[in-house]
Amino acid sequence: MSDSDAIRQPHVVIVGGGFGGMGCARTLGGAPVRVTVVDRNNYNLFSPLLYQVATAALSPADIAQPIRKLLKRQPLTDVMRAQVVGIDYAGKQVLLAGGKMLSYDRLVLACGSSYSYFGHDEWAGEAPAVKTIEDALRIRARLLTAYERAEVSQDPAEQAFLLSTIIVGGGPTGVEMAGAIADLTRFALKKDFRHIRADMAHITLIEAGPRLLAAFPESLAAHARKMLERHAVTVMTGEAVRGIERNSVRVGELTLKAGTLIWAAGVQASPAGRWLGVEVDRAGRLPVGADLSVTGHPDIYAIGDTAAAIGANGKPLPALAQVAKQQGLALGRALRANILQQKPMPAFHFHDRGNTAVISSGAAIYDFRGSHLSGFVGWAFWALIHVYLLTGFRNRILVATQWLWRLATFEPGARLITGTDDPHKPAPSS
Repeated sequence: MSDSDAIRQPHVVIVGGGFGGMGCARTLGGAPVRVTVVDRNNYNLFSPLLYQVATAALSPADIAQPIRKLLKRQPLTDVMRAQVVGIDYAGKQVLLAGGKMLSYDRLVLACGSSYSYFGHDEWAGEAPAVKTIEDALRIRARLLTAYERAEVSQDPAEQAFLLSTIIVGGGPTGVEMAGAIADLTRFALKKDFRHIRADMAHITLIEAGPRLLAAFPESLAAHARKMLERHAVTVMTGEAVRGIERNSVRVGELTLKAGTLIWAAGVQASPAGRWLGVEVDRAGRLPVGADLSVTGHPDIYAIGDTAAAIGANGKPLPALAQVAKQQGLALGRALRANILQQKPMPAFHFHDRGNTAVISSGAAIYDFRGSHLSGFVGWAFWALIHVYLLTGFRNRILVATQWLWRLATFEPGARLITGTDDPHKPAPSS
């Protein structure tokens, strides 16, 4: 193919290499359409399992794949590691850090989201969220270093402090994190350490709302709470966090101290609304039409956590991996037919595959159109869904094998302390 042919081909730029962006890019592969995927990372990350990296159940390579590797069989697809800082929609150009510009014919915004500290970004240093591999490794280092320090401490009060963990946010991420840390303390402390025990550890899960897992039926949420409490997790609901300081959380009239603090409450979309000058919803998501085009911008599309797409029930679709993946695949097919055959862009229809959250090793809850599953059966459905959503055959086999091995042996994953974050903090004076 000549350079002039390539220049004449329509150019689709996809910002974001997550579930939605990769689904769209792979669906466009093979068509005579130029595609450029722009992401600040060079890898596709399966973020729903980041908490398992943070709790030493999986390694980063188990849940990430290089974007170039995933798209290597698509000769018309380029990958660009860059940071998007703006959009010139009048000139149809994406503005990149460093002053570079990337022209497009169609633009797909699949930028994902980040955690919101509700106007208190200063809390992030003390209570990191789990949104990137670096975040997960930092939390893992803090947890494991706290265990190591407790092992050599001769002070029972310091040991209790170091073995305490506070998680803010009672959604799926917070619940799954609490359950995973409970598993880590039950199995790792018993097998690896000599002077600290699982019954010395204390895990607190704080949710501002009236109950955990607000998106789930109340019966399943109650079951999840009961299972967490059975594994010695203290659940606090109905009280918002008022402040976070060094190794302490103020909630209601209480000040709780812990060696490790983790944030899992609230998300906000990427700054795409600011790039386009479009009014966004409370979560920062762009308003889109039925065909996923941004309101007022027919050549720009938003999917996944970036889009405030409306479902069949008239409510915004949830920020779930299955939503982003379905939108990416559907949008890729629609763009292909529209560009090559001038077919109109169809409306997107979401097919709900159910909502699920794991509570502990071998136990989860699963809600599918009114059918409720829990315990091991719920965990089996949770595992099948997550293995299906993982990118790459190798990762699917590795993760499935490790989960089955841990179920059979109760042996947790590799507990390595890595990274440059220094989690060593002296216990507060009594």
